Amino acid sequence: MLSKLRGEIYLLSGALLFSFNGIISKIVLLDGLSAWRLTQIRTGGAFVILFAIYFAFRRSELKTNRKELPWLIAFGVVGVALVQALYFVAIERLYIGVALLIEFTAPIWILLFLRFVLKKHVPNSLWYAILLSFTGLILITQVWSGLSLDKIGLIAALLDAFALAGYFLIGDRLGKTKTSAAIALWGFGVASALLFFTLPAWQFPVEVFSKDMELLGRFSQYSLPGWVLILWIVVMGTIAPYLLVVSGLKILSASTASIFGMIEPVLAGMFAWWWLSESLSGIQLIGSVVVLLGIFVADKARVKAGGH
Repeated sequence: MLSKLRGEIYLLSGALLFSFNGIISKIVLLDGLSAWRLTQIRTGGAFVILFAIYFAFRRSELKTNRKELPWLIAFGVVGVALVQALYFVAIERLYIGVALLIEFTAPIWILLFLRFVLKKHVPNSLWYAILLSFTGLILITQVWSGLSLDKIGLIAALLDAFALAGYFLIGDRLGKTKTSAAIALWGFGVASALLFFTLPAWQFPVEVFSKDMELLGRFSQYSLPGWVLILWIVVMGTIAPYLLVVSGLKILSASTASIFGMIEPVLAGMFAWWWLSESLSGIQLIGSVVVLLGIFVADKARVKAGGH
């Protein structure tokens, strides 16, 4: 009983930190650092710190073989670099809660992939999940009034949902032979290496570290140096929640953990409402609840179908 409670506390704490990180990331993005550069510094910083920890204490977990390597590279490109960069593009242009809701429709795309590409049997509840989620998205985007959301942000959030589906599918395949820590470390490492050369690290806009950044919203009269906010994103917005979620997953079932994952867009929306005054209309709030119901149904079906 106590271990179950500890697992729940770990997962809730991880969701809180991931959710709050959306606010800090948006501050940095709106102050001029691009989504790809923020992804670069986030993955690079997380990789260096986590690699030092695991190399010192759990080195054996990091070994791999030729068969796993292509999947680890795919995980780093799709599951880490694309998931993070597209999320940053989305939250820069959309309300944070809305961007996360769209991203978290990933279980639906996983089920569709299992059904139509891998030809696996999936529960009939898939169709209810699709109906609920897309009804909710129609209410959130208000398509009848000419689409109320930023189109680039919306496309980025949808692509992010596909990338997150890839994250789960590739991670599930790798999870049969590797620990979650090793998968994450390889993912951060591959993403860091990719971005090191595609966005030359020696051309990184280092002035962002010394720049004072306005905290926006209810704290707009205050500012902090860029390095403080970026350090928060790397340590408290990436490494700490990752370790908390991994610790929680070891104690609880994946289906229980996925329910806690659904809390993230709700918490993110609450933080954004409190800090940035990002408020939705009544119809959009109803749409958000309907999407969450759809994600819940899809996630249950995903676990039953063995695609978690």
